[in-house]
Amino acid sequence: MLKSYAIVDNRIVESPNGHAPIQVYSAPDDAERRHLVEDLKIDEHTLASALDPDELARMEFEPDHVAMIYKRPRNYSGKDQLLFRISSAGMFLFKDQLLVVLPEDAPLFDTRQFHRISSLNQVMLRVIHRAILHFLEHLRAINSISDELERKINLAMENRFLINLFSLEKSLVYYLNAIHTNGVLIEKLRNSAARMGLNGEELEALDDTYIENSQCYKLADIYSSILASLMDARVSIVSNNLNVLLKLLNILTLGIMVPTLIVSAFSMNVKLPIPEEGPFAFWFIMSLATISVVGFYFVWKRMRW
Repeated sequence: MLKSYAIVDNRIVESPNGHAPIQVYSAPDDAERRHLVEDLKIDEHTLASALDPDELARMEFEPDHVAMIYKRPRNYSGKDQLLFRISSAGMFLFKDQLLVVLPEDAPLFDTRQFHRISSLNQVMLRVIHRAILHFLEHLRAINSISDELERKINLAMENRFLINLFSLEKSLVYYLNAIHTNGVLIEKLRNSAARMGLNGEELEALDDTYIENSQCYKLADIYSSILASLMDARVSIVSNNLNVLLKLLNILTLGIMVPTLIVSAFSMNVKLPIPEEGPFAFWFIMSLATISVVGFYFVWKRMRW
């Protein structure tokens, strides 16, 4: 699906004109891919890489354009079951046109970040910066979910909470790799600023993007380290809760078995040492059962089970 945008009054607005300077292809079909490869001379392998979620971020200089692949988080949905996924996207910067290729339909210019835009270079830089802010939003959500799962694990012993933690830990590993490769892309942009014709304001924005990405990487690394280091502790908590429950069940079982043994002994079809037809036979047996329970209680306290 193709959407066209133009820069009007220093803002990005959607344009019905198909020849607008900014064109966004979301999940391009075969006809759109042929147009990009045959008419716009975009390398077919680079185009395929822009739609490959496992591709690393990179930048390549072509004869008439600059091709960039950057990493961005996928929009989260409930069916992902707390697994935050990564996707790739491509930007192809021509002299008077910017093409953005996304593997899925996602909002791109819906934030105030895209105000006060005057050039395609600024659009390109802010698209990368928006991806970094998207990572930061997901990292804060992951941290909040992790805290909530930790609280639930301390109160319950359900495996699904641990599985959710493993999903979050897996997500952070993918995020660390994606943010790192974005940093490599930004570093290459800084080294090629003169070749791309970036002015002073755009260089300053690129430096801010580099700093923001570095902070994002450090934050993801901290969350990943904390989650990994506490995983064993949380598993130990679950094991300890299970041991406490088993101990309680064993004590209850033994407490029931002792009086049961007394009653069973007097229920055997043999001659008993007490008159079976006496008026106090039942109460005598119940008294022995009660004494056995009290005796078991004192033994349990003395042994500190």
